[in-house]
Amino acid sequence: MTTLPLTPASADHGRLHCGYFERGECRSCALIETPYRQQITDKESWCRETLAEAAPRIWLPTFAGGARDFRNRAKLAVGGSACHVTLGILDQELHGVDLRDCGIQAPAIRAVIPVLADFLDGTGLEPYDVSARRGELKFVHVTAAPSGDLMIRFVVRTQHGLDVLRSRKGPLFELIPAASVVSVNLLPEHKAVLEGSREEMFRGETLRMNLDRVDLHLRPQSFFQTNTHVAIGLYNQVAEWVDAVEASSLWDLYCGVGGFALHCADPSRQVTGVEVSEQAIESAKVSAADLGIDSRFLSGDATEFAEANLAASTGVERPDCVIVNPPRRGIGARLSAALENSGVEHIVYSSCNPVSLAKDLARMPAYEVAQARIFDMFPHTKHLEVAVLLQKR
Repeated sequence: MTTLPLTPASADHGRLHCGYFERGECRSCALIETPYRQQITDKESWCRETLAEAAPRIWLPTFAGGARDFRNRAKLAVGGSACHVTLGILDQELHGVDLRDCGIQAPAIRAVIPVLADFLDGTGLEPYDVSARRGELKFVHVTAAPSGDLMIRFVVRTQHGLDVLRSRKGPLFELIPAASVVSVNLLPEHKAVLEGSREEMFRGETLRMNLDRVDLHLRPQSFFQTNTHVAIGLYNQVAEWVDAVEASSLWDLYCGVGGFALHCADPSRQVTGVEVSEQAIESAKVSAADLGIDSRFLSGDATEFAEANLAASTGVERPDCVIVNPPRRGIGARLSAALENSGVEHIVYSSCNPVSLAKDLARMPAYEVAQARIFDMFPHTKHLEVAVLLQKR
């Protein structure tokens, strides 16, 4: 099965023709039939309307993600049968739909999916049957770095599946020399999650995401934005804002693997990152050491850290600027209150949910939105990322 190519005419109009969508096999890219320019216009209108009460003084031009080849991570459900696997999604009847030619995936991912399918066919392992609750192969996760290096993770149900894959790791390395990180994740439970808690490393420890100014290290269970090009644009924009306000000390809350903190790091700037994931913090420390950056990365709850350290009695130096990059639910009432009463001069808020962002901004009337910018991290869907620079009134 192949998708229709992106022809020059369709590229001019920013439209990606997808055979999977047209045949009704995959509807994940719900807006794929809308010309890309129109997608951007619609997102801008909705986001501006949602944030109307916050009244940003300046809206910068939207940073676009492009119509195809943008997704750096594939989360592939294994379907089909032993020796005839599919890699893609499961349909409503929980049958496998093969999406090896999906046009939004990075070319390096598209190229390796058939190789992975052939490899899994050779193992003889049975794909997991969700309805019958039996079988072995659940998912394959593939992440591509700009260099072309890959992280490949197999998710299996039992120790048997892990053992079979371990016995064949040598041939796998030969088949996919670009795989700098290979692991197997064990997910014995029958539940709607993509991975379990146990991970066995076959090769490497971290995937080096070589961005334009900073290399970030990703461990198997680390989070990174799915659109590398737009992520770089977002990091650079935030760094530009932080430089413009001349922040001498910076906190990056919900810092993940340290993307914002490391892009904003400067010999004259004190940088602290806080993230609940210990794996992500370890990755951030490795990246900081590679860059020779004097920074502090702590594993902990962002709200609790802010509440404890923004209090006047702690003696901890209050930062000039705070970056927050929370999950879809936003920073919530407690962290909003801590920032509202902090006296911090500037806040940068990066949000994947303008609705929760609007609620959080309403809780912080001491700040005005100086600038805002949309980053189209998720083309062909209604989702977007928006970043705002807040200034104390």
